[in-house]
Amino acid sequence: MKPLSRRQVLRGMLGSALITVPLPFLPSLGRRGQARAAEGVFPTRFGNFNWGNGMVPEHWTPATTGAGWAPSRLLAPLARHTDVLSVVSGYEVKVPNISPHTSGKFGFLTGIDPNRGSGDGTYALGPTFDQIIAAAIGGTTPFRSIECGVTSEQVISWNGPNAGNPTQADPAALFRRLFGDSFRPPGSDAPPDPKLALRQSVLDVVTGHLGTLKGQLGRDDATRLEQHLDGIREIERRIAQLQLPTPALDACVPPTVEPSNPAAFKERHAVMTDLMVTALACDQTRVFTYVFSEHNNNWVYDGLKDGHHRMTHDELGDQPGVQECVLQIMEQLALFLDALRAVPEGDGTLLDHCALLCSSDVSLGRLHALDEFPTMIAGGANGALRTGIHVRSEVGASAAAIPLTLMRAVGVRAASFGEDDCMETESIGELEA
Repeated sequence: MKPLSRRQVLRGMLGSALITVPLPFLPSLGRRGQARAAEGVFPTRFGNFNWGNGMVPEHWTPATTGAGWAPSRLLAPLARHTDVLSVVSGYEVKVPNISPHTSGKFGFLTGIDPNRGSGDGTYALGPTFDQIIAAAIGGTTPFRSIECGVTSEQVISWNGPNAGNPTQADPAALFRRLFGDSFRPPGSDAPPDPKLALRQSVLDVVTGHLGTLKGQLGRDDATRLEQHLDGIREIERRIAQLQLPTPALDACVPPTVEPSNPAAFKERHAVMTDLMVTALACDQTRVFTYVFSEHNNNWVYDGLKDGHHRMTHDELGDQPGVQECVLQIMEQLALFLDALRAVPEGDGTLLDHCALLCSSDVSLGRLHALDEFPTMIAGGANGALRTGIHVRSEVGASAAAIPLTLMRAVGVRAASFGEDDCMETESIGELEA
């Protein structure tokens, strides 16, 4: 076996299927890896973490601006991440608010009114800016971009009109995509069983290569490799657990596997998070969209008796039930950030080398409002972004400045973003390092 380079993977055959185990950045592997570690240069990644139904503005916006912002009530679950998380408030999506839950979504992500011309607001009329970024920085990885999350109903990443990128919400399917397809047993004409590839660990298939690889690693990289492989085994175990059939007992009421079951969506989120972080750490992709919950979804969150979307319209007062939904979403976002921060890269972490947009489709769900549009940015994009600050516009500035800032931070040379009333040529200077 010839020496491995930083970008190589472990390979093996499972039946007739090629199985690959991508590796994290290991400085011990060749001069290219050593130079990368010495220079502290790791690839910049971009991600969009998106949830549905907005928030409650008066309980969302931090009281102070600048550095050292204190979490508001709805941002309290993110308190441990304020040093790497910036809040952007007071910005407005400058499109006519004609189509509930989609005018804001597509207006923000494309900078184009989805009801313009022949558009009916149900699809994007141009590429979402994650795909503009993917065209610039995603071409050297196995996957130009990955679209995944807890729900597969919502498509929020688009290459252009009638060209949406489907969201993958099945952990087993994403696992197969990253590590190898399911296979047919030799001599069998039966269709492939999508669960078959998970009956044998992908790591068992490449065991023969692991001994050679470990002999090339320093102590720190050997430890990191063991942690990486342990993580893959744990993902396999959890996916297998999700696929176990419910016991056929008369007294047993099978739990729903839909996201409206809190335990189901939390466990699916945990597994998909680990898969997405593994893909980033192994440089399988540098651009991703993560759909946590659908826009206008009616999930019944833990401890509540009514659905999220219904409460945004029916609940009175300052909507304590809606606030509880947002709090639970922020708790899951905090876990996503935990996972990104847990991956060391050089002197920093995976999150340090990311620009992660965290946003929704509206602000106040009751009105489908597009002012006070909820946006946060996590990670420093390899030093291109300032972190831990609250930037606020008191004049309802165009939210198109946020995508423009992020595109420039990850290396896209963009003179402007958006069209017509959405067009913006100035980035948000306070966020730029």
